[in-house]
Amino acid sequence: MDQSIWELMGHGGGAMYVVVAFSVIALAVGIERAIAQWKFVTRARLLGDQVTRCLSRGAVEEGRSACERSPSPIADVFLVGYERLGRAKPEHVVTAVHRERMRVNQDLRSRLWMLGTIGATAPFVGLFGTVVGIMEAMGSFKGDESVKFSMVSGPISEALIVTAAGILVAVEAVILFNFFSQRANRIATEMKLLTDEFLELLLDPPSETTAPRKAKKDTEAKSTDDDKATSKRTKGDDDGDREAA
Repeated sequence: MDQSIWELMGHGGGAMYVVVAFSVIALAVGIERAIAQWKFVTRARLLGDQVTRCLSRGAVEEGRSACERSPSPIADVFLVGYERLGRAKPEHVVTAVHRERMRVNQDLRSRLWMLGTIGATAPFVGLFGTVVGIMEAMGSFKGDESVKFSMVSGPISEALIVTAAGILVAVEAVILFNFFSQRANRIATEMKLLTDEFLELLLDPPSETTAPRKAKKDTEAKSTDDDKATSKRTKGDDDGDREAA
């Protein structure tokens, strides 16, 4: 079948143009989502570890500065907690942080509806083009008394090209949709784990609880040393009294 690209595009009453447009849109959305989700989990984990270390030793401002410098979207989630810390109730801080996390999750799924729509619609567009092409082929035989198989097979095979193209584009869109949806779910789970750990350290810093314990241990150790020193002095005084006697 020796046909130019423009002749192929003309099959199905223009339906091939729609199928090709669907293919371009699906590919563009796939590339855009790949860029948006590229190294998302890795960057989020690095920032989460850095913030966790800062909060563990009480360096709240240092952790906030790290979030302000980070390009990771999860930094916006952490910054919401930093901004409301001390100015709102702990439960309100938790609600605000989780609300921001949900917003980031929604951004990760943006434009995926295009892939789902293309995957469900492209086969029907191709089938529509095939039906139109067959109708046009059959209409051209009205004035002929006899129709040979070779006269029918060519137009029908050309019309079926649109259906094949529609199915191919649908498969492309469905694969991309499932891949990025699964990846978005995994990112959402990772973000929830990092956010929960961040809130635990932010609202209940280890330094506040361990400092009194450490001070208590230091006081006990100091008391023990003082008791030992007192006992030594007492023992030395007793020895001196014995020698004087």
